Amino acid sequence: MIKSHEGVWESCLKLIKDNISLQAFKTWFEPIVPIKLENNILTIQVPSHFFYEWLEEHYIQLLRKVVKKEIGNEGSLEYSIVMENNSNSSSPYTVKIPTNNTSSLKNAPINMPINTNEKQIRNPFIIPGLKKVNIESNLIASHTFENFVEGECNRLARASGYAVANKPGGTAFNPLLIYGGVGLGKTHLAHSIGIEIKDNFPNKTVLYVQSEKFAHQFIDAIKNNTTNDFVHFYQMVDVLIIDDVQFFTGKERTQDVFFSIFNHLHQNGKQIVLTSDKAPVEMQGMEQRLLSRFKWGLSADLGTPDLETRIAILEKKMYGSGIELPNEVVEYLAYSINTNIREIEGALNTLLAQASLNKKAITLELAKQMVDKFVRSTAREVSIEYIQKVVCDYFDLPIEMLKSKTRKREVVQARQISMYFSKKMTKSSLANIGAHCGGKDHATVLHACRTVVNLSETDKQFRNYLEELEKKLTIH
Repeated sequence: MIKSHEGVWESCLKLIKDNISLQAFKTWFEPIVPIKLENNILTIQVPSHFFYEWLEEHYIQLLRKVVKKEIGNEGSLEYSIVMENNSNSSSPYTVKIPTNNTSSLKNAPINMPINTNEKQIRNPFIIPGLKKVNIESNLIASHTFENFVEGECNRLARASGYAVANKPGGTAFNPLLIYGGVGLGKTHLAHSIGIEIKDNFPNKTVLYVQSEKFAHQFIDAIKNNTTNDFVHFYQMVDVLIIDDVQFFTGKERTQDVFFSIFNHLHQNGKQIVLTSDKAPVEMQGMEQRLLSRFKWGLSADLGTPDLETRIAILEKKMYGSGIELPNEVVEYLAYSINTNIREIEGALNTLLAQASLNKKAITLELAKQMVDKFVRSTAREVSIEYIQKVVCDYFDLPIEMLKSKTRKREVVQARQISMYFSKKMTKSSLANIGAHCGGKDHATVLHACRTVVNLSETDKQFRNYLEELEKKLTIH
């Protein structure tokens, strides 16, 4: 028998009513309206974003239990939040937000490995004073594997991270060193590994710490003459995640103490995860004995995301925020910002804030304005890929045909126009432009540009094509 969303929610309410006060039930559950039940996902409508946050903070465990009881283990919850009415529409605008399914990231208290008649280990994160030391994991709940978009650029790193998370300390990937440029997802992946380990092994003590914080804690330990406590503390953890380990370069004493901690953990089968902005061979100022240990396990790099991955990242971010954007806006952002993930997400947030605060509809024009303001001046040029897409869309041609060897007149013309605008609007070399257009040489690109200029002077229709395309391509 297929259950309806109304029937499922009615059954959930009966269970909820038995577990909370009548006043709380009337305040927080009676206003909720069930919307739909699809693919084991129950969508409920709540009156406001505050309402959603309150439910997630205070009643998420109860909600999760009753939904799973009524739908099954695969059952999950999604919120539909009623936003402010648009002035142009009588129907309220709503956003959809999935529930946070992350389990507790708190570590269990662990016994101190010292005699009771000795002074207690000083926790550099928390002032001690108890017989048990509470170690905060410092993990960010939203940085899960589920929210990490996989692509060609990060497949190895993600797969190795997932393997480590399912068998910490029990794989050949120990230590696991994840390296790559700024904003490519190193920190997110490091948190994902920690969160997955906490999900799979709740009793394991996971600690995430930035290398800069580690170094500052060590300096404080030297000042206070508590270096032994500092070392013992870090030796107690089961999984140590150090972010931006390249910060240790040039700091000999910090490297020495980390070397000691590293050896202890590794010899005892504990998992070590490191991130860096460069590969071990490129780390200048790092002791050789430490570098050699970095190479014991696996070094996995994170590359710049390709177009498909950038679009997938934007779509994932939009889904998590409960927002829908026109396809042309998403594509424009993905084509225009191709440096790193952080800039893509930042541009999206800026666009959403601008639209929300100024009560503007999110259009391609608004996106162009935002990109111009958001992206660094050195990166304000459009990409060759984006130029090709706009030209192909304008002439209703598939982009694969533009890059093919076909000599059809309309394709040749579109190819020449895209070469012309690529030379005009980007800093790319003629050889690079040619490589993007089906492997043409620089002479072909130069000939194409001259042809376009000549045609624009003699053919009025062709000149109109160029003017319209330039308007579509102009960012500034």
